[in-house]
Amino acid sequence: MIRKIRPALACLLLAMSLAASAAAPATPSPRAGDIPPQILGKDRQGNVVDLASQRGKVVIVTFWASWCGPCRKELPILGQLQKVIGHDALQVYAVNLKEPRADFAAIARSRKAPPLDYIHDAKGEVSDQYGIQTIPHMFIIGHDGSIAGVHRGYSEKSLPKIVDDILALLPEDVRNRKAGG
Repeated sequence: MIRKIRPALACLLLAMSLAASAAAPATPSPRAGDIPPQILGKDRQGNVVDLASQRGKVVIVTFWASWCGPCRKELPILGQLQKVIGHDALQVYAVNLKEPRADFAAIARSRKAPPLDYIHDAKGEVSDQYGIQTIPHMFIIGHDGSIAGVHRGYSEKSLPKIVDDILALLPEDVRNRKAGG
């Protein structure tokens, strides 16, 4: 009799824990004025990416996935922005959301991949810290390290306004210099 009860009890406990975790509130997404989580994981070379090392620049952290159409439209625009402005004033991190490494690597290594710094968040640890529930989801971080703007679940039509928001944070001399900084 006890042998029959144990599996049933184990199933009941598992169901209760799953229900409790589903009901648990997600980490809230950082908002304008907040200092975001500083560690984004490791880049493709295995180096830890720490946003604190980017203070003084405008930093974009965007969460994306290969299956997300708006994300795939956004990345080339951000890549061009990175190329034109240069790494001395702008740093763009594209954090891949919970995809298998092979899917992530296929895009990041592609010749057509925009020239961005890609981070693979396979287990969702970074995205969970940022409270990501929708993609695309972008954080624009100002020179002081605090979030200047947040854009989530946007379409291709929103991208010109987002680019304007980014450019507005750059010093005038950076906005007016020749491409490639």
